[in-house]
Amino acid sequence: QVQLVESGGGLVQAGGSLRLSCAASGRTLSINGMGWFRQAPGKEREFVAAISRSRGTIYYADSVKGRFTISRDNAKNTVYLQMNSLKPEDTAVYYCAADTGVILTTLDRGYDYWGQGTQVTVSS
Repeated sequence: QVQLVESGGGLVQAGGSLRLSCAASGRTLSINGMGWFRQAPGKEREFVAAISRSRGTIYYADSVKGRFTISRDNAKNTVYLQMNSLKPEDTAVYYCAADTGVILTTLDRGYDYWGQGTQVTVSS
């Protein structure tokens, strides 16, 4: 099995930056895709960004494109989400997810493992 632990969340002012980290442990060699999702109060969980191990394919949600950057360090089994130019609408619990499938997906149901989430709050 795979365990995921997110860190790096916090409270920032609009326009600020945060860097989230997600460390994977367990059967990490089985992981191909890793992604970030977020869920704001009263809303459904939404896709943020994803990256594949095999080719480094990257997907971003339109709402974060140009502001967020996803990356991974395969040697450390860690994925990162650099968040710049943060907006109040970015406020949410951010979840890291890992997928053993060969196809990188933006759909949460396509992921097999999930972290506990880390809170990101952006004040105006």
